[in-house]
Amino acid sequence: MAAERIRLSTALAWCGALAIAGLGAPSSRAGAQVAVAGQDVVPVYEGWEQNSDGSFNLLFGYFNRNWEEEVDVPIGPDNTIEPGGLDQGQPTHFLPRRNRFLVRIRVPKDFGNKEVVWTLTSRGKTTRAYATLKPDYFVDDLVIMNNNGAGGPGGGSPDTHGNKAPTLQVDGGTSRSVKVGEPVALTALATDDGKPRTRPMPSAQSEAARAARGTPNSATGLRLSWFVYRGAGKVSFDPAQIEPWEDYRDGTNSPWSAGWRTPPAPAANKWVTHATFAEPGTYVLRCLAHDGGLMTSEDVTFVVTR
Repeated sequence: MAAERIRLSTALAWCGALAIAGLGAPSSRAGAQVAVAGQDVVPVYEGWEQNSDGSFNLLFGYFNRNWEEEVDVPIGPDNTIEPGGLDQGQPTHFLPRRNRFLVRIRVPKDFGNKEVVWTLTSRGKTTRAYATLKPDYFVDDLVIMNNNGAGGPGGGSPDTHGNKAPTLQVDGGTSRSVKVGEPVALTALATDDGKPRTRPMPSAQSEAARAARGTPNSATGLRLSWFVYRGAGKVSFDPAQIEPWEDYRDGTNSPWSAGWRTPPAPAANKWVTHATFAEPGTYVLRCLAHDGGLMTSEDVTFVVTR
């Protein structure tokens, strides 16, 4: 089984990280450039941030090499974070392409030169992301916002300074029981401070313009999405959700797609979505409130029976 040691940090030069991971910005012909299915998923160490009490958070995301296939890897030998136990809140359902800043592992202030390692095995390949406190891996809100695309194609847009993450409150408990085929209402209240200002994505760009970007670029403005974080069965959402992953293809419902605009917030900033589960099992749905730069999330576990 092939093994690959991966050290990716968004605190480093973004162009270098994009080149290492093969994340060059695609056009609408992306499906012809890379596989839509059959490829593996790579864990990514995004960097570390320091907490007010002196402890640290180690941040992880991932890169699913597929453009369409969503890959499931259950917690266990093929999906583990160590030391500290196999299950440390990492996803088991992997959406296509690049998904950033999903997992925070808290480590003590005396963590020193130790490592935390996320190991993923999929499609016969084993890859690892090694998290350390090396200075080059330090991230702050500005780094996170630029990597999410709020800073624009060159990064550092002035209206990102002082931005605070949206507030989010999901109604109901964090653990629920539902039945297959019966829609369940998901209600969430999200607010934002208005930074960065709402900005649409520019219209379609040439290949040269896309390749010249120094950082990702995305639309900004408060948005909210539900997506499957854990669980292998099909889950349908009504209305269809804004894609939480970096889909640059033209014409998609994605903040990274050319010409996309953030829709107006609903009345009283209350989003109501219905989820329908096609198969029994245990699922974790994540609710993500995002302003284009910073995000806040809440997870809800569903036990689905027939």
